[in-house]
This record gives sequence, structure tokens and C-alpha cells, in this order.
Amino acid sequence: MQTHLLALEIGPLKPNLSEMIVMVVLFAAVFLFFYKVLLPRINSTLEEREAQTSGKSEEAEALREEAAQVHSEYQAVLAEARHEAARIRQQAQEEGTAAIAAARAEGNTERERILASGAERLETERESAERELRGDVEAWAEALASSVVGEPVGAGRSKRV
Repeated sequence: MQTHLLALEIGPLKPNLSEMIVMVVLFAAVFLFFYKVLLPRINSTLEEREAQTSGKSEEAEALREEAAQVHSEYQAVLAEARHEAARIRQQAQEEGTAAIAAARAEGNTERERILASGAERLETERESAERELRGDVEAWAEALASSVVGEPVGAGRSKRV
């Protein structure tokens, strides 16, 4: 004989008192098992995981800060190297400009020396050619006059007269 909890007739949903007591006892047993045995293990695992991840987070943050510091030092060294390269490039350009100016001045001096030497040699050769030609001018004039006149003219004629 089954005793029902409710006096109403609601069909298969009507609770049975003995089944309800068994279900409450089983639920309490399962609940206590989870609460006393499994929940502490789950909590300890979660705490352990949290400790490990928080330690890793702090370590990662420290590494990030160290990387940022190394990066800023790298940037400073790189900026100094760029400055040094620009200084060396400027110095090389100035030395190149000075070397070009010196070579140009030396070339101009050499050109002036060569021009002076050539002008002197030309003047000497001109004077030499003029001296040679002055002696020959009289003979050429006599030869030209002889060809124009048709008879010998010149030093030989003046001796006859």
C-alpha cells in the first residue's frame, strides 16, 4: 500500500512518500560526496593552476619590461651609430672635397707651368724661324723680282753696274 503525499489525483506525477525519502537520502549522499571529496580537490587544482599562471604572468611581465629596456638601449645605440655614421660620412665628404680642391690646384699649377713652357718654347722657335727667314727673305725677293721682270735681279746685278 502506497501512501501518497498529496491527496489530489494528478496521475503519474503524484509523488510517492517512500520514493521521495529514498531520493532525498541519495541526493544528500551524492551532494556530501561532491562537497567533501571532489570539491576540495577541484579547488586545490584550481588554486594550483592560478598560482602557476599568476607566477607566469608576473614572470612574463618582468620579461616584457626587460625586453622594453633592452629595446630602448638598442634604439639608443642605434641612434648613436647613425650619428657616428653621419659624422664619418661628413668628414669623408670634407676630405674628398679638400682632396679634389688640392688636385685641381695642382692641375692648374701644372697647366700654367706647361702653358708657360709651351709659350716660351713657341717664342724661342718663332724667333729662330724669324732669324732664318730674314736671311732667306732677300733671296726670295730677288727670285720673285727676277721671275716678274724676266731677268736676274739682285746682288749679282748691283755688282755689274
